Amino acid sequence: MEFRHLRCFLAVAEELHFRRAAEKLHMDSSPLSRAIKELEGELGAQLFSRTSRSIKLSHEGEVFLERVPRIFAALEQAREGVKSAARGFHGQLRIALSDGVTPSRLPALLARSREEDPEVEIRIFEVPLTQQIQGLHDDLYDAGLSMADEVGDGILAIPAWEDELMVALHARHALLEYRNVPLEKVLQQWLVLGDPAFCKGHTRQVDRLLQKRDEELRVLQRVATFDVMMALVASGVAVGLAGAAHIAFSREMGIVGRQLAGTPPMLMTYLLRRDTEPSPMLARFIERIATIDAGRDGNVADGS
Repeated sequence: MEFRHLRCFLAVAEELHFRRAAEKLHMDSSPLSRAIKELEGELGAQLFSRTSRSIKLSHEGEVFLERVPRIFAALEQAREGVKSAARGFHGQLRIALSDGVTPSRLPALLARSREEDPEVEIRIFEVPLTQQIQGLHDDLYDAGLSMADEVGDGILAIPAWEDELMVALHARHALLEYRNVPLEKVLQQWLVLGDPAFCKGHTRQVDRLLQKRDEELRVLQRVATFDVMMALVASGVAVGLAGAAHIAFSREMGIVGRQLAGTPPMLMTYLLRRDTEPSPMLARFIERIATIDAGRDGNVADGS
C-alpha cells in the first residue's frame, strides 16, 4: 500500500465522484480508478458501492475512512517534529484546544513555558472536542484544554482554571441599571447561547445553570463562536452568557459585561491527557497550570 493509494481514496471518499476527485488530484480518471482497484485488491474489500448514476462508501469504506486521516496526521506530526529539531528545539509539546476554552490564562501559560523551557517548542492545535479526544488516544496530542469533563475511558480531565460566568449586554441595555444582574431578569430577555455541536463543554456548563430555573428559555440563536455571540449582543438583539474572559477579549465595541447576582457561577476549564505517566515535559506543563492562578483564586490543577 502506497501513500498515493490513500490520497486517491480520500479524494474519492470526499467527492463521491471519480471525475471530480481526479480533477482535485490533477490526474486522469483512469489511473485514479486503477489506484482504487489496486487498494481494494490489497485490502480484500470493496471500498465503494458503484452504480451507473452514483457512488457511495461501502461499510468497509466507512471504516477505512475513519482511520486514514490519522495516518496523514501522524506523518505531518513526524514532519513537524523534524522541523522543530532543525530549528534547535530539543522537544515538542502538542496541545489541542477545543470547546470554547476561555483565553484568559493561555497567553501567560505559553509565555511562562517559553521562559522556563526555552528548548521545548509548544504547538497549538484548534480542533473539535471529538478530534481532540481521538487525537489524545492516538498520540497525536500530548494534552488538551477543554471545557468538557465527560471524555470517556483512558483520558483524564483535570480541573485547570475557572472563569466567572457573566452576562454580556449592549452598552445601552436596560439591565445595566443593575450592578449585579438577577438571573431571572436575564432569562426574561432573548438569549444568544453556545451551540453544543461546536462548544459542547461550555454549553453544557451554562445549560446546567439554566436548567435549575423553571423559566422557559427564550433562545434567539445558538452560535458556534463567541465572536458571533458578541456580534449579536453588540447589535442589541439579544444578551449573551459567557465567561468573563470571552467578554473582555471581544473585538466588538459597545459591549458591557455584568456579574450575575448571588454567588458567582464559575466555568471550569480542564486539562485533558492520557491516563498514563506524563513525560517530564508534560509534567512541567501541568505544574505550570497548577500555579498559573496563584494569587488569583487559589485554583489548582492536580496532575495525579
